[in-house]
Amino acid sequence: MSKKKSIKRGLYQVVLIDDNVNTFDHVTNCLIEICGHNYLQAVQSSLITHNVKQCSIFVDSYDLCVDICDELVAEGLNAIVTKYKKL
Repeated sequence: MSKKKSIKRGLYQVVLIDDNVNTFDHVTNCLIEICGHNYLQAVQSSLITHNVKQCSIFVDSYDLCVDICDELVAEGLNAIVTKYKKL
């Protein structure tokens, strides 16, 4: 029997949650390497996460968001996947 991918439709987001443990440099480097942010974008997301306690850092399909989230968690960051809600 073959393994099926998730059939969740629409856009999802990875939300980074502040943990007061990881350094700005580590978070910034993870966002660059894992999420494909440029340096400025990664620094801004790190600062927003620190000040607001969370920040949406990646938006795409459910499966890709789960993969990104898993990689961030493996690096010691706190992140979750939620349904994307356009404001």
